[in-house]
Amino acid sequence: MTQTVARAALDDLTTAILQRGEGPIPGDVYLPAAPRNILWGRLPCRADAPVLTISPGTSVTIDTVSHEGILEDQGRDPVAYFGGHGVSAEAVLRDAVEIAARPGHDPAIDGPHVVTGPIHVEGAQPGDLLKITVERLVPRVPYGVISNRHGRGALPGELPRRSRTVSVFCPIEERVGGLVGRLPVVDGGERCVEFPLAPFLGLMGVAVNSDDRPHSVPPGSHGGNIDINLLVEGSVLYLPVQVPGALAYVGDPHFAQGDGEVALTALEASLRATLRFDVVGLNDAVAAFGEVKGPLARAGGYLIPTGLDVDLNEAMRACVRSAISLIRARWGLDEHLAYAYLSAATDFDISQVVDVVCGVHARIRESDFEAVTRDRWR
Repeated sequence: MTQTVARAALDDLTTAILQRGEGPIPGDVYLPAAPRNILWGRLPCRADAPVLTISPGTSVTIDTVSHEGILEDQGRDPVAYFGGHGVSAEAVLRDAVEIAARPGHDPAIDGPHVVTGPIHVEGAQPGDLLKITVERLVPRVPYGVISNRHGRGALPGELPRRSRTVSVFCPIEERVGGLVGRLPVVDGGERCVEFPLAPFLGLMGVAVNSDDRPHSVPPGSHGGNIDINLLVEGSVLYLPVQVPGALAYVGDPHFAQGDGEVALTALEASLRATLRFDVVGLNDAVAAFGEVKGPLARAGGYLIPTGLDVDLNEAMRACVRSAISLIRARWGLDEHLAYAYLSAATDFDISQVVDVVCGVHARIRESDFEAVTRDRWR
């Protein structure tokens, strides 16, 4: 892809390069991904000071930065890396350049993800749920990268060949139906394979109740790198608060991801996210969902419980247990009837199999319980 083509693709998009502080900022508050506001490869813990304090109900526009193009195996120079794919220096995020130049990231012990936050939400206490509503997700650049590295992915030992890093550059373009990613059939060939984009944040979480910052890769009860591709605009994520103020954070922006994320990464690319943060008190949370022990989402008419474990089979079992518990608490079904319903009517999807801890999420159709809801809450 030539530089001329890259600029043409950029000019055709409805959004320009969203450098720090430029372009639409629809939230009540803006949090840029300046080096002072991010962690690289680690997640916040209770010992971290917030970079922003907000009241519940505040909408925050947050810049996120993809790790692709800044990592050590890509030269840790995003201008040079993306320049090699025909992207002009002006079309590379200055945030990425500054983060790559900052010392302190060690790929031997740190994860790859750039994490914006933490954000202190006033009034949030352990036992509550932090409710994050995804209001808007806008690409900051018209390109991304899909990588297979470290002998990881769904086929370790098979791909990548010869244990090398494979990073596939993927420009995006606008079509009548929306934005698409474009890939060639062979390296250097015409980009004739197109797939639709569905942007979401792979990483959303709350701080752990520890003085040690967790590695950014494995997800857990705190959320983190959950990689659930249903968390698009309009979706909601509930997370059990572990420390006062929640200390929320986001990162790992994706333009598109298939369930499983089999090659190791999705189409990784920087997003500007506008999120609303609310607090669901303990009593209201229990009344609505029962005991929530891990991430719980709501999207597209579904309630979405999760299961996490290093063993995919155990992650599946954990998700089934969470789904049964949710149905019993919310709609009052007997245990064996909840189990029967799930077997007949609910899809259990693999979120990802590449983040050390595997993830499974269920899609429980809320409309199936409309009559129960009316009767139960009358």
